[in-house]
Amino acid sequence: MLGLLLLQVLASCLWLGHSELVTSFETSCPQFFFREIPPNEALEPQEPAWICQRYKNQYYFATLYDRKMRIPVYSAYIYQPGPGKRPKTWLVEPQLIGPIYPKTMEKEWTLLNKYNVSFEKLSQSQAILHDYKNLTGLNRGHLNPNGHHDNYSSRMATFTLTNIVPQDEKLNGGAWNNYEQQTMIRRTQGCTTTYVVVGAVPGNNYIAKGRVNKPSHLWSAACCLVDNSYIKAWAVIAENDKNEVELLTLGELEDTLTELYGRGQVSLFDSDCPRD
Repeated sequence: MLGLLLLQVLASCLWLGHSELVTSFETSCPQFFFREIPPNEALEPQEPAWICQRYKNQYYFATLYDRKMRIPVYSAYIYQPGPGKRPKTWLVEPQLIGPIYPKTMEKEWTLLNKYNVSFEKLSQSQAILHDYKNLTGLNRGHLNPNGHHDNYSSRMATFTLTNIVPQDEKLNGGAWNNYEQQTMIRRTQGCTTTYVVVGAVPGNNYIAKGRVNKPSHLWSAACCLVDNSYIKAWAVIAENDKNEVELLTLGELEDTLTELYGRGQVSLFDSDCPRD
């Protein structure tokens, strides 16, 4: 009986997504950043959590999470779009509760019923599904979109609430979706590798009775290698209450974010990525 239980636990761990809270992206999952250099400290919130998002023993992206606002600051990934089904299962991050819990994305039900985590303890640590219920004019907006990945495992890894913000539903299904699905295809023509950092600027409004911040802006920046001697970059920003996306240079976005965050000059990529 004990052997069967151990096999069941092992199978569960192999199936579920893995995530790790780390102290540095430079040493833990640097491969998602151009030249292995993550954004600078100007984006760091008061209560940060660095997460290497892993699924079936493979890393798929990196997320800087704001524990206080209960939204991601940014997610960083390599753009690899492809056909595939959209997952339906939502996961949360046990290690945000505490280091004694698994390094695995888990369903809320699993944490509450198999690991005996209290609902209060879970909800204190991060956003939960209940926070996103009964919203008006908003829905769950991916920072790292599942459509920018080419297989089910990588798509599934994006369905963690640590990669989600309350997003204007018209923007999410309209201009932002057009950027993700159409503009990115055009812009990445000729690119061999495209590094993306996509983020959210905390706003003055909240959902779920003040628990989860509604970002004032969403933004995305890409740096792409065309060949050994040519690199190109682009960026966008959108106010989170309008169905409009503004195309910018990388330098223009960094200057805009510097003003919006107010924590010093923002740098999203290594200096080799062109700013103009």
